[in-house]
Amino acid sequence: MNITEPSFDETEIALLRECLDSKWVTQGPLTERFERLIAEKHDVKHALACTSCTAALHLATLALKLGPGDEVIVPAFTWVTSAHSAEYVGAKPVFVDVDLSTFNIDPERLEAAITPRTKAIVAVHLFGLAAPMDEIRAIAEPRGIAIIEDAACAIGTTYKGKPVGAIGDIGCFSFHPRKAVTTGEGGAVTTNRDDLAERVRSQRNHGSTGAPDASIEPHGPWTMATFDNLGFNLRLSDIQAAVGVAQMGKLDRLLAERRRLGHRYSELLAGNNSIARPLGGDADGHAFQSYVIRVLDGHRERRNAVMAALATAGIQTRPGTHAVHRLGYYKNKYGLRPEQFPNAALAEDTTITLPIFPNMTEEDQRRVVDCINRASA
Repeated sequence: MNITEPSFDETEIALLRECLDSKWVTQGPLTERFERLIAEKHDVKHALACTSCTAALHLATLALKLGPGDEVIVPAFTWVTSAHSAEYVGAKPVFVDVDLSTFNIDPERLEAAITPRTKAIVAVHLFGLAAPMDEIRAIAEPRGIAIIEDAACAIGTTYKGKPVGAIGDIGCFSFHPRKAVTTGEGGAVTTNRDDLAERVRSQRNHGSTGAPDASIEPHGPWTMATFDNLGFNLRLSDIQAAVGVAQMGKLDRLLAERRRLGHRYSELLAGNNSIARPLGGDADGHAFQSYVIRVLDGHRERRNAVMAALATAGIQTRPGTHAVHRLGYYKNKYGLRPEQFPNAALAEDTTITLPIFPNMTEEDQRRVVDCINRASA
């Protein structure tokens, strides 16, 4: 049993054929259509597609003009590019421990990490559960600190009824194959701020500022756009966007299915006192990009034994994600200690991501849960 499976059918094939027949396969009309669907779903003014969520996070830090001397607060338990995005622009990631009931940043520890150099907070909506945005905004906004929503796992996630990606200053989404919506690889930046959208639009497209410079030569088919910014080639192709448009048409059904499966896992595991289930935070808005449990005895060896039993039964799993402060790059560069962020370290050592995918059956889930119950007894 795979940990996840994308939901593809003739809809994707038809839109891919439409794209290929049009002969327009780089960023173009289908990308614009995909962007409109993302913006509408997340109730946001601008959505700008790019090559990955890593690219989206990079573009977000560039758009906010972060750089050397600036500090960016990042949860200590997250995928590594949440922190890399600060490093890309020469800023310093400052780690904050997480709440084990949600795996998201702990607002009680967040305020203590603020310094006069803090310019942004990366609010990660890990595994599809929204971060505590009210508390984060209450800390950030009076100080003029920008909020980057790392919504890589969170397309369709809501926080108190509001879609994520439109709550902070700028949001970043992923369309990797393990996400509810996939384009193979791909990402998007969302924002309600015109200035940030314009910078992202320029910097994903080589730094182009759009209109030709009429002072150099008159307008005509031979003119070229101006380039006043240093930029990159981070554009999504229309081939990928065609798949994304088809996927967005299924999103509500896919989210409903994931939520049903997530809540059913929680019901089936309710009698296992050796396992912590994902029940914290705004559970109603959880998109269940992943269903992540935690083995409660606190030892990596015990967690690994449960994962090994599942693997023997033909059930694919993964650990939750990284305790980023324990990774070599950050540990060595900043002299971080493994015990410095204990909840992040414990989460890395004890979490298991269970299979969750469209058309997963009741029998599939029972098989997973029965194996966990036997292995963790």
